[in-house]
Amino acid sequence: MNNKVLVTGGTGYIGSHTVVELLEKDFEVYIIDNLSNSRIEVLDGIYAITGKQSEFEKFDLCDQDRLRTFFKNNKDIGSIIHFAAYKAVGESVEKPLKYYRNNLLSLMNLLDGMEEFHIPNLVFSSSCTVYGQAENLPVTEKTPIKPAESPYGNTKQISEEIIQDTVYSSKFIKSVSLRYFNPIGAHPSALIGELPMGVPDNLVPYITQTGIGIRDFLRVFGNDYNTPDGSAIRDYLHVVDLAKAHVMAIERLFEKKSTPSYEVFNLGTGKGVSVFEMIKSFERVSGRKLNLKVLDRRPGDIEKIWADTRHANNELGWKTESSLDEAVKTAWDWEKHYRKSNL
Repeated sequence: MNNKVLVTGGTGYIGSHTVVELLEKDFEVYIIDNLSNSRIEVLDGIYAITGKQSEFEKFDLCDQDRLRTFFKNNKDIGSIIHFAAYKAVGESVEKPLKYYRNNLLSLMNLLDGMEEFHIPNLVFSSSCTVYGQAENLPVTEKTPIKPAESPYGNTKQISEEIIQDTVYSSKFIKSVSLRYFNPIGAHPSALIGELPMGVPDNLVPYITQTGIGIRDFLRVFGNDYNTPDGSAIRDYLHVVDLAKAHVMAIERLFEKKSTPSYEVFNLGTGKGVSVFEMIKSFERVSGRKLNLKVLDRRPGDIEKIWADTRHANNELGWKTESSLDEAVKTAWDWEKHYRKSNL
């Protein structure tokens, strides 16, 4: 098995945790990131955890000439894990062209490079947003793909179609799309975690920033959904559990000798958690009470979704290990450690 893996967006939240898991499994890791939504210091955290270095280059994947030069200089890469994409649902509604241009062009440039330089394996960072608001829950991999609720979700749908068409036309490219539900938490060392640039778009970092006093109050977008407590429901999984699934997907691609050459897996816990339940979890593990302000529903948000994880459990051999409170505690530990280290 070729153990050299390119991780695009490898200094980002999920990317950095995946790099740690790859290094700890003795993969040799190359990272490309333009640092538009991450910080270079993340590399120090990765090294502190693993004691291993990754090759890092800073540039934008939309620059096809620069990417081609990278592949020419690193012809022995066997796999790519593609994280590098814009991912804020709300921003995608406001700036759709930014999302279509970045998320689709970067992917097509990568696939061109895979064809030219004969890189056989691609693990794609997809999302449960491809399902839209599913009529039946939990969501399986065979749940019909409905019109996306946001341009971000649409870029994931289109990206999967592009990958599938490319795989079917190629003589050697194989791919796995991992449809994440909602990653939360941080590495248990508290040396890397979710670090949004500016105001957080995701719930848990907004909660922890409110808990530590950076935000005056927590915004709750809607309490009139058709759910038990009126708040939106998601399937939250620990980011370390999610990162491990990428290693398993790489290993699966190398092991596969026959069709199908394109597969999808849902990655979640199989349990829905509401916004208010998440708040209670944080208050339990932190001992702090949060100030809340209920606002109108946010454009692009769906009401409720959670995963049927049996396919990933049985075929990929993956399942989540951390409880909700355990995941939230790591997010809180990371928030405290980061603020203490960066006063």
